[in-house]
Amino acid sequence: MRKTTNTYELLVLILFLVLMFLKPHVHAAEGNENFFPDQFAPVEIHGFLEMRAGCRTQKDSNERGRSVMEGRLQAEFFTYTDWAEFKYKGDVWGDGVTERGEYDTREAWVFSRPTESLDIKVGRQVLTWGTGDLVFLNDMFPKDWQSYFIGRDKEYLKAPSDAAKISFFTKPANIDVVYTPKFDPDRYITGEYISYWNGTQKSIAGQDKRVHSKKPDSWFQDDEVAMRVYRNINNYELALYGYRGFWKRPGGQTPSGIAIFPGLNVYGASARGQVGPGIGNIELAYYQSADDESGSDPLINNSEMRYLAGYTQDLAKDFNVSLQYYVEQLLDYSDYKASLTGGPARDRGRHVITLQLTKLLMNQNLELSLSSYYSPSDRDAYLRPNIRYKYNDKIVLEGGANIFLGEESHTFFGQFENNTNIYAAVRYSF
Repeated sequence: MRKTTNTYELLVLILFLVLMFLKPHVHAAEGNENFFPDQFAPVEIHGFLEMRAGCRTQKDSNERGRSVMEGRLQAEFFTYTDWAEFKYKGDVWGDGVTERGEYDTREAWVFSRPTESLDIKVGRQVLTWGTGDLVFLNDMFPKDWQSYFIGRDKEYLKAPSDAAKISFFTKPANIDVVYTPKFDPDRYITGEYISYWNGTQKSIAGQDKRVHSKKPDSWFQDDEVAMRVYRNINNYELALYGYRGFWKRPGGQTPSGIAIFPGLNVYGASARGQVGPGIGNIELAYYQSADDESGSDPLINNSEMRYLAGYTQDLAKDFNVSLQYYVEQLLDYSDYKASLTGGPARDRGRHVITLQLTKLLMNQNLELSLSSYYSPSDRDAYLRPNIRYKYNDKIVLEGGANIFLGEESHTFFGQFENNTNIYAAVRYSF
């Protein structure tokens, strides 16, 4: 069985299990207040069993016909004392695509609020910020688009971080600081489940030519720091962001073709609040390619500016619409063009329009949704229709598709055209 855990989260898990072991002894030592002064609340246990299956709608010579095939168990444990909260959530599943047993710790953290103005959370946790609806600019926490594109639940789009988060609450502004002692990259597309554009060979590749990468992996040297400063002014949330770390997906390669993660600094800002009958948001971010600020190195990503404007509104009862316009602007473009050694060049600007539709029916037991992305510059698109039916309090049925369209095989969504798939799932919660 393959495991995706590490020493950092394992230490948190051991602490959690030790405290769970000590809990019965608290009651055994009744009347002795000095034995273990804080009483643990009863452990809350939740989770689900799920079967999920999907297949491609066309032949892909680089991948298997099944896009997803798995039986999954997720278990979640939560308890608290007067001074802290403890949570563990883990998944174990049999994967019919890789033909392996898999395990992943989703959460394993300790949370404490020592004062009214300070929160501390340490361990494996799922983090997010920013204003985008399934579009991320200043949110530099790991994503798992591979899981999303094969039809796993939307929960798995956000991959966990092994980090310490400290939040300060003050009158001028609130501050979040996240420190990750060892780089947590995206769970990016490698060819294991989804075929992709192999830029080094100028062709589509898959399981037979998986991405090989060299990841920064030294504790407390290859670390990441993210910060957010935010406050509400007249019911508008304003925020500033900063990040120092690495490109979350491979942002370059060695001369021999090994994918690498060059240094990256990100600076950004956002605003969100009431605009007419709906909620509007704007966000921007400057991606400073720290290892190639001049943009002259053909093996490292250039710096970029990223922009987002969005608007969401309930057009009718239980019917929500979200529309966004997103732009990636490549900086030092003339140096980038001059450094090309072959293959198609990126456009100076990549434009993407997103539309998210959600409709609830049958007393909100039936959810119909559509997530769609269209790039007029790349001339490609991605659609994710989904239907979710709550049969009762424990059983949920789901079906959907991932549809990729594109005129060119090297554009972001166009490269995945042979990965168009349909999927279905049944989940039993406990």
